[in-house]
Amino acid sequence: MVLQALECRMRIAFYAPLKSPTHDVPSGDRRVGRLLMDALRMAGHSVELASDFRAFEGTGDAQRQAAIREEGIAIARGLVRRWREAAVPERPDLWFTYHLYYKAPDWLGPEVSQQLGIPYVAAEASYAAMRAGGPWAIGHAATRHAIQAAALLLCPTRDDVAGLRQVASAYAWIVRLPPFLDPAPYRAAAQKRATHRAALGVAHALAERQPWLVVAAMMRGGDKLASYHLLARALELLVDLPWQILVAGDGPAGAEVQALLERVAPGRTRFLGQCDVDALAAVYAACDLCIWPAVNEAYGMAMLEAQAAGTAVVSCAARGVPDVVCDGITGLLAAPGDAQGLANRARELLVDQPRRAAMGQAAARFVHEQRSTSQAAGQLNRAFENLPRGSPTRAGAGVPI
Repeated sequence: MVLQALECRMRIAFYAPLKSPTHDVPSGDRRVGRLLMDALRMAGHSVELASDFRAFEGTGDAQRQAAIREEGIAIARGLVRRWREAAVPERPDLWFTYHLYYKAPDWLGPEVSQQLGIPYVAAEASYAAMRAGGPWAIGHAATRHAIQAAALLLCPTRDDVAGLRQVASAYAWIVRLPPFLDPAPYRAAAQKRATHRAALGVAHALAERQPWLVVAAMMRGGDKLASYHLLARALELLVDLPWQILVAGDGPAGAEVQALLERVAPGRTRFLGQCDVDALAAVYAACDLCIWPAVNEAYGMAMLEAQAAGTAVVSCAARGVPDVVCDGITGLLAAPGDAQGLANRARELLVDQPRRAAMGQAAARFVHEQRSTSQAAGQLNRAFENLPRGSPTRAGAGVPI
């Protein structure tokens, strides 16, 4: 029996093993989890957060991974008992997991789906064969199992498709669901660009006639800090041009990031701290160019936000970034890790205001027309149409990408 999602309001159990949508700390993962829940509800479905259990283990500690596995299995069995004892209308029709990989596997969804006989759907699952037998062997094996159990795999970018094809069931559907957001607050901010620019100029002593660059990213170790270092090298190559840069974000590496940027561009940087959606939308709209190297980022939601507010982007063509920034149309992309290339792309737009403005307008159209929550809701329902009740081996042939 096939689920007719466009005509049938489903009850969906939602879960995010890396970071729950209810987590206290803001992040891209929390943001995307909330957006997915919004899109599912906009598509007409009832969405319940099945658990806020966090399966993340970041150190490669096998003993800790085993403990997380046991806790996860116990939670899964408890959910099965709860729903089996509930009235049929209260049981989920579908399980939906967002963002699973070897450091944050899904111990809940495959078990619950199998026991209840409902489809298992995974969004932003990633698989890397090189992790087999390594420090995260337990999480790697669990992620492989979950991917093989999925009737539907939703990929935000082309980057993860090849890895999924290595292990997905021959009967699983692999469908692109590009990154998306609610464009409304960014569109509203863009309509008040002059007001926001004037207010920011006064608040932060900015020269309104100079181009303003914008960065929005957490300040923490690892890839984020690597991006800030690459950004600093690029900015150092641009000091002969007039510009100022606004940096929104905070975190444990905040002092290091501030010292780094002040050293390469003294007096040009304004640190705004952590901003909510409306405040950040105003910053994007007021600025002239978003610049971010996106070192090892899955795709970069901040760059999609900037485009939604009508701001062109300069970044690097790493991983899923080309699925977010249309090179030559909504922004310019350098080679991954190339500070000189990043600086060159930024220079092209810093000295060409008409081209920069045209790209900003194209960026806003791109997001509003192709990457909105309503667009994602329709894509989700079309993907759900082909799902069976029960085992994914009855899902039919996979969808070519």
